[in-house]
Amino acid sequence: MSDRDKDIEILAPRHRFLVLQRQVGRPAFTDTDRAILGGLLHHLPMNKLRDLLLLVRPDTILRWHRNLLKQRHAVTCTPKRRGRVRALVLRLARENSSWGYRRLHGERAALGIKVAASTVWEILKEHGIPPVPERQSTAWADFLRSQAGARLACDFFEVRTLTGARLYVFGVIEHSTRRIRILGATAHPTTQWVVQLGRNLVMDLEDAGSSRARFLIRDRDSKFRAAFDALLADAGLKVVTTGIQMPRMNCIMERWIQTCRRELLDRTLIWNQSHPLHALREFESFYNEHRPHRNLKQALDE
Repeated sequence: MSDRDKDIEILAPRHRFLVLQRQVGRPAFTDTDRAILGGLLHHLPMNKLRDLLLLVRPDTILRWHRNLLKQRHAVTCTPKRRGRVRALVLRLARENSSWGYRRLHGERAALGIKVAASTVWEILKEHGIPPVPERQSTAWADFLRSQAGARLACDFFEVRTLTGARLYVFGVIEHSTRRIRILGATAHPTTQWVVQLGRNLVMDLEDAGSSRARFLIRDRDSKFRAAFDALLADAGLKVVTTGIQMPRMNCIMERWIQTCRRELLDRTLIWNQSHPLHALREFESFYNEHRPHRNLKQALDE
């Protein structure tokens, strides 16, 4: 093709382009159009771009090229890697409640992971993790959950017989495994009887061997006397009393009592004083060995 024919082939489309430019309003570009134009024309200097007949301004072409580079850079950070980065930030934040997003960013940099501090802040905000001042305040439920392996809880609950007699049952539960112990039932809980139940509890824990209990949570019931607390203190168990009219501070034991009533006592006719203890022993065995626990991810007590 001669130079004259090439000039004619170039001038004809340019003239058609001028005609369309006078008639068409704002043109619509697809992502492919932007990628092609941005990739081809960004090498030209600005003065050359201004001399070309374009449907958009030269600055728009350069902006398309910058966006194209950003997308290409984002592809290099695969979703799998972004997932690992997010998981690491969340783990560090949960295990170190006193670290703010800048400290978390610094720890990641020390591990050789380059990411902006604003990205760490956005990850924390997206997952509802509050700033450090709010994160450092520990709720009672969080405290119990973190110290579950060293805690027991106990309480009395009432059982009524068919004759209307009132019986008091004493139970103890382990926070970590949800293992329940029914230690006794009586119509007249005396100080000597409660202290003897304390001795039975201490011996049971010693026989188990694997218990790491160091604290016992109880309410302020008048049935508990100083002799009961002193006996447990000699065995290495510190008694922690709940607040006045605050059953949620002993929520795990209260929840078990509710379960016991719903699954056993509300469906059973109690004949005499020995009957409830026998039924509760059966329920204790079922609860510890067969019943799954949702709070332990449906795990059975071992």
